[in-house]
Amino acid sequence: MNMMNCPVRELTEELIRRESVTPNDTGCLEVIGNRLERLGFRLERIDQKGVSNLWATFGNEGPMVCFAGHTDVVPIGDLKQWSSDPFVPTQTEDGHLRGRGAADMKSSLAAMVVACEEFLGTDHLPKGRISFLLTSDEEGPATDGTRAVVEVLKARQAESGRPEIDYCIIGEPSSKDILGDMIRVGRRGSLNARITIHGIQGHVAYPELVDNPIHSVASLIFDLVAADWDGEANDYFPPTSFQVSNIESGTGATNMVPGSAVIRCNWRFSTSTSADHIKETTAAMINRLGSHASIEWNLSGEPFLTKHGTLITAVKTVIKQQMGITTDLSTGGGTSDGRFIAKLGCELIELGPINRSIHKIDEEIKISDMPELKNLYRGILQELVG
Repeated sequence: MNMMNCPVRELTEELIRRESVTPNDTGCLEVIGNRLERLGFRLERIDQKGVSNLWATFGNEGPMVCFAGHTDVVPIGDLKQWSSDPFVPTQTEDGHLRGRGAADMKSSLAAMVVACEEFLGTDHLPKGRISFLLTSDEEGPATDGTRAVVEVLKARQAESGRPEIDYCIIGEPSSKDILGDMIRVGRRGSLNARITIHGIQGHVAYPELVDNPIHSVASLIFDLVAADWDGEANDYFPPTSFQVSNIESGTGATNMVPGSAVIRCNWRFSTSTSADHIKETTAAMINRLGSHASIEWNLSGEPFLTKHGTLITAVKTVIKQQMGITTDLSTGGGTSDGRFIAKLGCELIELGPINRSIHKIDEEIKISDMPELKNLYRGILQELVG
């Protein structure tokens, strides 16, 4: 294929030119929606609080295959460090397409759209339904995007009694070294805490008159790091990890014990534990120290997991046929909108470009991977509803 005339590349470049820094969409959904509408998709905008959301569906009967993703991108950082304008798609000497969103994840969206155009362009009706769930609020707070659409779909699912989504493919950049060498079948949960230990301020020369919260924080951190949060091994997830990201305390004076100390921390946890268990265990540790504390909790997402089933079998089969490799199943990385979609009870995986450059200066995708990614998506459609 002449890569200059590759339809996936052409659509990717059109999307990159739109400066859709989160939560702005800047017309990306309109571009995609117009292409889908010409195929016979029914378009529904579920915009909320300045966030652009699109739910597009094709067909009326059979299992639903959903392509999901986001049009928003992270900020560019220092423009001077970019080799070219991040919103002007540029071909590099080594055969990559550079631009913000090239890998995360405008190329995936383009590949999904073109895959559907080719799949439905054969004039045969699929043995199921196809949908797109797209948002401009994934890289930001992620409160009014996919999460909001899923709430609408959950209500419809409860009313109709049939799944709104059976199989979901999210275009997050999952590949490590070669396109398709890794897919994500789940993600860890993320729990944040701001723990304030309250002590008694005073002069360092009179330890009997003070209660040093920094000392208590040190003991608490030791206990939190040493804890076994899971209790049992998990075949799909690494052990739950705990990390302290910030410590705040002190008055700036060397002869004063401060009245409080604050730590900000995070747990990335598996399905072997729960946010409630982590909260209860942390509170018990503080009580054993005899410290007075206040805690602000923020649950960013619950863990989710798709075990071997119809979707994973189909994806592994297509990758083996087209790429000649056996894909690895992973639950690593941060969070994704999969944590919201999984609540619909569907099988869900993430399959997309190589993730080496995402969120970085000079983000890029290998140009030859673009039609290959489209072929993978089309092959999955054929396996599931062809």
